[in-house]
Amino acid sequence: MRKVALITGCAIGIGREIALELARDGYNIIGTYNTSSKEIEVVKKRIESLGIKFDSYKLDLTKEDEINKFYKEIENKYKNIDILINNAAKSLDNDFYLKTKKEFMEVLEVNLIAPFLLIQKFSKIMDNGVIINISSTDGINTYSCLNVDYSASKAGLINLTKSLSLVLDKIKIYAICPNWVDTESIRSMNPDYLKEEMNRIGQSELINPSEIANEVIKLIYSNKKSGSIIIVEGKHVQ
Repeated sequence: MRKVALITGCAIGIGREIALELARDGYNIIGTYNTSSKEIEVVKKRIESLGIKFDSYKLDLTKEDEINKFYKEIENKYKNIDILINNAAKSLDNDFYLKTKKEFMEVLEVNLIAPFLLIQKFSKIMDNGVIINISSTDGINTYSCLNVDYSASKAGLINLTKSLSLVLDKIKIYAICPNWVDTESIRSMNPDYLKEEMNRIGQSELINPSEIANEVIKLIYSNKKSGSIIIVEGKHVQ
């Protein structure tokens, strides 16, 4: 019987590459998306062409009732999952003095509160599984004044990972923290701003999303201590 991996935000970017890599490794995939309905269909076709089952669910991670309903559906259908990847994230970068509470809370809800709720629920149907939270070096040392909410959420996700490693006895939990990654959302940014930010932290080129997917696979089969934080910095300016 194939193992099952659940990945949030797997229609594009890092989530898509993780889904494809886990499918190649033989996992049936449960993937969530919110607005990328066309992109999720492309992922579905690619995964099913490998002879792997793919179930997609539209899920708004800011709504607890949707998360609860989603959990019940998966529990009833699958009974058990083996891997949970909290990948979905939101960023609303703007000036510190213009940022609203609504914006701040929305970023926290997607990036931190939703992973907490998903772990709280899905850990109940995981036997000796693995949970991987996709955080960011912005939660450690590459933050900026424009993304205080995003950076705070990613720092919180790192702390959540460490704290829950003390609670989840039979489940390993990790966080992966990359620098700038070559995703659709990053490529849509102002190129001058992106170049300026990469120069500020000393990153010479964007990280390929497949590198993050490979780190996920390595972690799943590793003997690293639960609660470990893995930093993926990419190439740096010499």
